[in-house]
Amino acid sequence: MDKVEIKKRIEKLRKVINRHRYLYHVLDKQEISDEALDSLKKELFDLEQQFPELITPDSPTQRIGGKPLKEFSKVRHPKPMLSFNDAFDKKDMKEWEARFEKIHPGASRHGYYCELKIDGLAVELTYKKGVLEIGSTRGDGLTGEEVTQNLKTVDAVPLVLAIEKDVVVRGEVFITKKDFERINKEQDKAGLKAYANPRNLAAGSVRQLDPKITASRNMDSFAYSLVTDLGQKTHEEEHRILKSLGFKTNPHNKFAKDLDEVQKFRDYWEKHRDQLNYEIDGVVVILNDEKSFQRTGVVGKAPRGAIAYKFSPKESETVVEDIIVQVGRTGVLTPVAKLKPVNIGGTTVSRATLHNLDEIRRLGLKIGDTAIVGRAGDVIPDIKKVLREFRTGKEKEFHMPLNCPICGEPVKRVRDQVAFKCINKNCPAIRREAIYHFVSKKALDIDGVGPKIVDQLMDVALINDAADLFMLGKEDLLNLERFAEKSAENTVNAIRKKKQVPLAKFIYALGIDHVGEETALAIAKFAIAKLKVKSKKLKVGELGNLFEHTEQEELQNIPDIGPIVAQSIYDWFQKPYNKKLVGKFEKSGIEIHIEKASARSEKLAGKTFVLTGTLETLGRDEAKDRIRELGGDVSSSVSKNTDYVVAGTEPGSKYDAAKKLGVKVINEKEFLKMLR
Repeated sequence: MDKVEIKKRIEKLRKVINRHRYLYHVLDKQEISDEALDSLKKELFDLEQQFPELITPDSPTQRIGGKPLKEFSKVRHPKPMLSFNDAFDKKDMKEWEARFEKIHPGASRHGYYCELKIDGLAVELTYKKGVLEIGSTRGDGLTGEEVTQNLKTVDAVPLVLAIEKDVVVRGEVFITKKDFERINKEQDKAGLKAYANPRNLAAGSVRQLDPKITASRNMDSFAYSLVTDLGQKTHEEEHRILKSLGFKTNPHNKFAKDLDEVQKFRDYWEKHRDQLNYEIDGVVVILNDEKSFQRTGVVGKAPRGAIAYKFSPKESETVVEDIIVQVGRTGVLTPVAKLKPVNIGGTTVSRATLHNLDEIRRLGLKIGDTAIVGRAGDVIPDIKKVLREFRTGKEKEFHMPLNCPICGEPVKRVRDQVAFKCINKNCPAIRREAIYHFVSKKALDIDGVGPKIVDQLMDVALINDAADLFMLGKEDLLNLERFAEKSAENTVNAIRKKKQVPLAKFIYALGIDHVGEETALAIAKFAIAKLKVKSKKLKVGELGNLFEHTEQEELQNIPDIGPIVAQSIYDWFQKPYNKKLVGKFEKSGIEIHIEKASARSEKLAGKTFVLTGTLETLGRDEAKDRIRELGGDVSSSVSKNTDYVVAGTEPGSKYDAAKKLGVKVINEKEFLKMLR
């Protein structure tokens, strides 16, 4: 065959392969055997290898292609990818209907469209002139990650549509129960840990940097939303159009004329969900009429016209090994059950909320009891019932502590409420800023751990202080919202990487009042000299012991430290809570590294600089580094010991202080000349 004939052959092969893909994945029909289809794919692959210039993006061979990526690029969604609010019973559904009917009376008269809620990962597919151009994850709803090459490995995702138009479609990618079992068997044979559930495995598979790994997972997909207006009047019609375009849609989805039919649909699949070859955790109910759906609008991050009607919580029995107390941001004490780890709904659960003392009494729960634990909405573990027949007589009554378990101050019962509260406004559990500061960019800079994650961890008693972060495991995070297998693993790894921390960074991260970055450096130099550190490592306990026994007068001799700062440092290391915290840092495996500054020259040796205002050519941190590289010191405050104040644009009070004390003030041009 000449090149023209080969090109025609390739085009025919693509057309035939795509047709059989559509028959198999969309229409559930099979006209030729798997072996025959494989031989067609092999021929196409071989011809394209011979003539790579004839490869096109929509070729079936490009489902597994491209080199592994170093990172994912970001994709802005044309319209926000919203999430759904949840309903758990008939009452919730009636209240939902009443809310949108108030906004748009008569919206429900057109009925509803019911879809099985697949336990997978939401994705968006963008086609240009009918050819798949971009595949992305939901991300934060506005911006997702580009995973086009990975989604091309999913056979149920068409690479080319039946029409040559620009189309945006959304759907779910998932892993079947059979493939989940297969992959876990492979993990077991390889001596690796089994995956917790198909959802997390699906999410991790889509976010692989190597598309070949994604391909090996044999993922499936259902399309459920046509973002582009192709004339659809109802959501039911939307699904018919999706199917005609070449997408696989769920054959079990159906129209329901009212909430009674919705309930029947939901109840049927709750009973028969095990017959499916994929996991579902409820049904999605949407106003069928497109105009009505649009008119009801959005509340928060969820459309008013759609809701996730969850199945009853999955349950399991386990032993309550202990009851601990978590202190919330308002000071309210919440009892939390520590459980013998148990698998519920595919996730390992080791803690469950008990809400308050009255709830414990209602349940009749004792420490050591066997109890039924469920997941409220498949998210937060909850004690459902105590199985008293399992009691041995060794169980213990729980009593709310008289003193706060965090700060040791008295606890009070709030009048006319069931709540107990810590009355110490300075309790570390209430003042969460200390942990926010510890993980912040200028302190330990723990990637992916910010105030929201800290709050989540504290609210379920996984952490009470910064040291507890280093004792977290991946399984702890999988019980929190927004955490899947990969994100939990990444967060734990990010925390563990920070177990090795420079001394000055660690001192700054402790959050001692009046101790900024420069003061932390000065304290670090003092500690190294005082302890006569010769190795590159320092134990946290050694540091704590040093400052616990250092008097204020000696601290005042440290450059850049006056009476107020010295008092603050002294007080911090004397407090029982902080002594305990230092001990926990030691136990958690924190290693303090001594970074001896290696000045390139001694040009600025013995000179102390203070920076004020904005420098045009250098960032503040870069300017400080340049000074230290030349043997100089940087101070955060102006004193008689300051040699130069470098004034940029809009200098602050440090400029005025320099003038009063007679300290030399230089501009940026003069400063840069000194650095040459």
